[in-house]
Amino acid sequence: GYSSLAVALVLPDSGFLVACERDANSLEVALRYYKEAGVLHKVCPLHGLAKDALNSLLLNGEAGSYDFAFIDADKKMYGEYFELLLQLVRVGGLIVIDNVLWHGKIADPLVTDSKTMALREFNTALLEDHRVDTSMVPIGDGMTICRKR
Repeated sequence: GYSSLAVALVLPDSGFLVACERDANSLEVALRYYKEAGVLHKVCPLHGLAKDALNSLLLNGEAGSYDFAFIDADKKMYGEYFELLLQLVRVGGLIVIDNVLWHGKIADPLVTDSKTMALREFNTALLEDHRVDTSMVPIGDGMTICRKR
């Protein structure tokens, strides 16, 4: 909810944010803060798995209609979320992915847990993906910014 609140705060009044959250308690907290910040009218909160929500948006004919997407979710699903968002984001739009350095574990070949391995594979795939221009920003836990070609 924190990242989506930050985005909602800077959106113009005509802007619209779809926020996917699988945890009901986290969604309840986010809704309280959207309301308190005066941005609830800009947010469409969707409870459930992001994969289902993104597929639903595509089925509703929303492909190519989004300017910006932010991924901060189940690390093992980053690749699948990215593919769905690539369909939803317009040419020239941005997809930003959080936690791509994963507390430095990405650079440590001795770390082989499933989340780290999934993030390594995702980062490698992005590096080779010619559908986007990519820049990894090594601040915090790492953030990758992709501009759809």
